[in-house]
Amino acid sequence: MTLRLFFHSDELKANVEILECTPHEHEFAVVLRATLFHPQGGGQPFDTGWIGESQVLRVMQDPDRIIHFVDRPVTTGMTQIRVDEQRRQLHTCLHSAGHLIGHFVQAMGWMPIKAHHWPGEARVQFKPAECAQEVDVQTLQQGLAQWIAQDLPRLTSLREGAREIAFGDLPAYGCGGTHVRSLKDLGTVTIDSLSHKKGILSVHYHVD
Repeated sequence: MTLRLFFHSDELKANVEILECTPHEHEFAVVLRATLFHPQGGGQPFDTGWIGESQVLRVMQDPDRIIHFVDRPVTTGMTQIRVDEQRRQLHTCLHSAGHLIGHFVQAMGWMPIKAHHWPGEARVQFKPAECAQEVDVQTLQQGLAQWIAQDLPRLTSLREGAREIAFGDLPAYGCGGTHVRSLKDLGTVTIDSLSHKKGILSVHYHVD
């Protein structure tokens, strides 16, 4: 099983061991003993970057391993990996903002059911509980801004072997994604729109 270094580290560079490299169509599939690259999943897109001098094009989750698809072959053994910082930072901010939206809207009686933290199409979806209140853009926007102004720190913990992420005293969510160290790193979260369809509330947003 690939060790997920990004579970407990914000570093974007590391020296790791390449276990195998095999041809895959017009790419090469690389397995590392440990990785900083986040694979596509959990509502978050994959990281890109470099394994040695080879460019990482996409990263996918196998049942037990994380597979890195690169543009040229690499040699087994120790090498340096580097995650694309700008892409990672955007995904990290979008995922963290999604958590905050989840907390605020859940407190208004809506249960989060799905999240999609992709640039240009980020959204969190909810279904109503019996006590669901009306949600409006301005109230949600102000609530998020207050939490960001408080600069709540990220807290990472394990519960029954599962990784959980919280900010300050907000409830923890089980999550395998990447998140900002504290909310000051989030910048501005903008709620683009709210939409209702078949009883489902969708909150669309972006970060600056």
